[in-house]
Amino acid sequence: MLKQLILENWKSFRYAELPIDSLTVLIGTNASGKSNVVEALEFLQRIIRGEDIEAALTGDKTLTSIRGGVEWAARQPETQFTLKALVQGANDKNDYFFSIKIQTQPFINVLEEYITRQDITENNHLSKLQDYLLKFTLGSNGIPSISAIFTKEKTKIPINRNFHNRGSMLTDLKILKFSDKINHEIHTIIDTLENIFILNPIPSKMRDYSRLSDTLESDASNIAGVLAALPDEKKAEIETTISDYIKDLPEGDIKRIWAEKVGRFGTDAMLYCEEQWKPGHITEIDARSMSDGTLRFIAILSALLTRPEGSQIVIEEIDNGLHPSRAELLVRILREIGEKRKIDILITTHNPVLLDALGPEIVPFVVVAHRDSETGESKLTLLEDVQNFSKLFASASLGKLTTTGAIERSLSRG
Repeated sequence: MLKQLILENWKSFRYAELPIDSLTVLIGTNASGKSNVVEALEFLQRIIRGEDIEAALTGDKTLTSIRGGVEWAARQPETQFTLKALVQGANDKNDYFFSIKIQTQPFINVLEEYITRQDITENNHLSKLQDYLLKFTLGSNGIPSISAIFTKEKTKIPINRNFHNRGSMLTDLKILKFSDKINHEIHTIIDTLENIFILNPIPSKMRDYSRLSDTLESDASNIAGVLAALPDEKKAEIETTISDYIKDLPEGDIKRIWAEKVGRFGTDAMLYCEEQWKPGHITEIDARSMSDGTLRFIAILSALLTRPEGSQIVIEEIDNGLHPSRAELLVRILREIGEKRKIDILITTHNPVLLDALGPEIVPFVVVAHRDSETGESKLTLLEDVQNFSKLFASASLGKLTTTGAIERSLSRG
């Protein structure tokens, strides 16, 4: 699981740390830096999956561009940025730090990349001693230097890479064989970063027929194809779960959700539902007639139910298009399914109804993105660390504090 993200000179951030828990809530005004955090996670996922740096930033035929592309990836006027991720180990004795430092101008290069094993002390803190498992640096002469490669095992890696590809070295490690222990450590890191899933449902794309698929797209455009392609028993289980939650929507008109294969060869699929607007009268409709809010709701449920256990799901502006009356049900879904399937969830929002539905117990897991009033750089601050937060929270709910801007005012004074 992912435990922490560190941003150095990434977009609007000079330096920031984001702790990640089973349910983390990132709040902040427009242009505060929330989207930049989400894009950092998306960038990491892309390069670990094998994309080169330029394609991961600017997009290609299959990838959308990260805003600003290469030019604005590093905080101006810097020409380098570093992203670090703390990954939970398989036991309670150590975690792993993955770090990658990238130059964007005048050429795109990976300047440094390393993995360290971090021992966990008795008081549950990380040891300051760094045990390098892998370290790569690009010298000033442009010659790469690979060192500290699983030093304790004295393992030599026959890396055959074209350094002009400007990608993460972890992509080379996927196909190489080491001892069972080293293989497990490598894949713990790779699997954690690869399984970051950025969900941004686009209802207009969800209304079309989609090809059968085993992996949900970020925009949920192939949701029907994913559900229809599931093995029969799993398909029935997931569609029943989706339908059961959908029935709890305040309007209560949707009775069942399912997907079916369509076409002569059964290679495409469509999403359907049963609606009951008056007693005893059932109407079947397909996704083309479903509301945006309902489709987004189904997409969130489907992601939680079909992503691999142990995944990290990131949903920006999770309440977008959802009626405020659905906030409590949405929170219940996130908590129940996330806990059951061991999926960590990071959401961004500034919806006061949703924040109040999360309840006071969410406070330790709320992070505020905000701009420094003097430097203009983005910062991340735990809600509990906001000056006079106890007094603020005693006077109003979290939703009310967000609506009135009380949190931002307190941060600007601090």
